[in-house]
Amino acid sequence: MIGDLETIDLGHSAAWVMAALLAAPAVAADGSLAQQMLAAHNAVRAEVKTRPLVWSDKLAEAAQNWANRLIVERVLAHQKHSKYGENLFETNGSGTPPAEVVKRWASEAANYDYKTNRCNGACLHYTQIVWRDTRRVGCAVARGAGREVWVCEYDPPGNYVGERPW
Repeated sequence: MIGDLETIDLGHSAAWVMAALLAAPAVAADGSLAQQMLAAHNAVRAEVKTRPLVWSDKLAEAAQNWANRLIVERVLAHQKHSKYGENLFETNGSGTPPAEVVKRWASEAANYDYKTNRCNGACLHYTQIVWRDTRRVGCAVARGAGREVWVCEYDPPGNYVGERPW
């Protein structure tokens, strides 16, 4: 079992196999998914002067497994009881560039007030990206049934209540 999401109903194994086959990682023409995601994350972190992240193949594998599972289950949900921080992004269709995914999360910076350490709307994707203690990131994308699901895993995780991200 991957994570603590409900168990897959194997009665629909043909659909599950098809979705798993369609859930393939993306590699961009001008560089790997890893290079593009890492560069986009570190550009956001540089804006608030937090140390650059390093890529983790272990986290990328966990992200790929979860992204595949979300495609198969046709849901968008965080893993329960994960030891990692996690950002999710979903769109219909395919072809979202890695930098655009990070840009969407980073756009939540407008909702974060450092002085009060509060969000005025969604901002937790952003604060996870810039969390000062996070050192490693791994991301993946899965596609199937007209959906694209991106997952990034962060270690150590961030977004601790009462703490500022940087």
